[in-house]
Amino acid sequence: MTSAVGGRLGAVSRPESNAKRIVALCLVLFGIFLAVPMLIILYTSLTGPEGVGLGNFVRAFRDLGLGTILKNSFATSLGSALITTTLAFIIAYTVEYTDAPGLFKRAIRIVAMLPMLLPTITYGFAIIYAFGKQGLITRLLGGRQLFNIYGVNGIVLGYIVYTLPVSFVLIENTMRYIDKKFLIISRVLSDRAPRSFFTTVFRPLLGTLAASIIQCFFLCFTDYGIPMAVGGRFEVIATALYGQMLGALPDFNGGSAIAVMMLIPSCLSILLLAYMERFNISYKQVSRVELTPNKVRDIVWSVLSILISLLVIGIFATIIVVPLVSGWPYDLSLTTKNFASVFGDSGLVRVYKNSIVVALMTALFGTILVYGVGLATVRSKLDTAAAKITRNIALISNTIPGMVLGIAYMLTFSGTPLQNTFVLIVICTVIHYYATPYLMMKSSLEKMDPSWETTARLMGDSWFDTVRRVITPNAIPTLLEIFRYYFVNAMVTVSAVIFIVGADTALLTTKIKELEHYQQFDDIFVLSLLILVSNLILRAITRGMMTRRAKKASAA
Repeated sequence: MTSAVGGRLGAVSRPESNAKRIVALCLVLFGIFLAVPMLIILYTSLTGPEGVGLGNFVRAFRDLGLGTILKNSFATSLGSALITTTLAFIIAYTVEYTDAPGLFKRAIRIVAMLPMLLPTITYGFAIIYAFGKQGLITRLLGGRQLFNIYGVNGIVLGYIVYTLPVSFVLIENTMRYIDKKFLIISRVLSDRAPRSFFTTVFRPLLGTLAASIIQCFFLCFTDYGIPMAVGGRFEVIATALYGQMLGALPDFNGGSAIAVMMLIPSCLSILLLAYMERFNISYKQVSRVELTPNKVRDIVWSVLSILISLLVIGIFATIIVVPLVSGWPYDLSLTTKNFASVFGDSGLVRVYKNSIVVALMTALFGTILVYGVGLATVRSKLDTAAAKITRNIALISNTIPGMVLGIAYMLTFSGTPLQNTFVLIVICTVIHYYATPYLMMKSSLEKMDPSWETTARLMGDSWFDTVRRVITPNAIPTLLEIFRYYFVNAMVTVSAVIFIVGADTALLTTKIKELEHYQQFDDIFVLSLLILVSNLILRAITRGMMTRRAKKASAA
């Protein structure tokens, strides 16, 4: 009897011991590739010819005009975030609160999500070819240029397109779960339209709208690709940081100081996001309510959504049209020579293969890491300080901009065997985008029946058997979403990897930055289309796998 009890106790302890091993590996990984690089960049920012101190920060404000640069970054980022949230709200409201045709709703939803499939550096060049003096949209308007594309205008427009998908997803997801029965109650109470709108739609969305503004601000403030392409002489903190680290006269100490300064608004953004969650309203049950027919409402919101969609479509049309003509804007005859030139260049083909390999390896390794950490921290009774730290790593990694992480890697791993390797690029990308996949995995695992492991243990199954036979099949949809998330972001990232790639490990996004110096915009747009098509194919494959699995589940 004693041995039987001991065997059961041993069986009970094994999941915790397995979880401890996973947590230990995670802590080692993040210790080497997150904590150490960030400590090194902090140390570098505090050291200089005069020793340890704040000299680098003082020089940045005095010699580089960092105060003005920060004001530029704050103004453009906040303005863009406010505009983007407004536009995303319009599209989300059209989808969730109007009786517009279903096909139309699906179309504007797809258009709103398109920008996330391309690197931000491409938007800048597309804006030039769309709204410049000889741009596609300018020519369609009879040669009248709407605005000067360089400086604040171009940066803000690029930021809006860049952050529209993020804002739309946040707002539309919350709108979907707002109980629409309160619309009926408001009508019964004879509320006027503005009051009804505020109490039944805007008030429940207040926390999400604030979160959208904060998240969009964070993304704009830390983006490098858009201001590099259309910023002109208007400098923001991301371009200042790039110039310090990879300019004609690199200053690693000064650049590290700017990187640390960039961390402060990033950390504040994440803390504000956590704080704003308390303003979200949740409903125990969401009622299915038919919307009151209102053609004026449907037409007005649909027209507004069409105008927003046309802005995105105009930019994407430029990316498609320009490489299909012989020489924009003077020779508009159709041709495939630009595509043939890219595919006939062995160097560019190799770069494309590099990107695909890195994206697949990032998606695979990232999914395994996130799943393992999720199992260890959610599907076990492990409750140690190490497990709590592991759970908080997602919050920490989410506060670090890609540029700062890339610079930290450059300072840490230069001269080591990892320098200019795909391994380092993959690890950097996995850690850079770790937060969202982990939260997705954590949410999915928490919704599963907590008694599965106990039941399996009583039946004599090991923890790994339970994971393999029970948990993993139920987690496959989330695992596919995480795989897709990592793949797409690995294909479009530029700020995190531009500091750590080499001649043999160049990626499509870093190659686009190189081609910009030679004004080879036809090649840039072809490479951008390769990124877009690759992401669309991957999304189609994963969506097909999810659909087939859902059909099998419903048939069973």
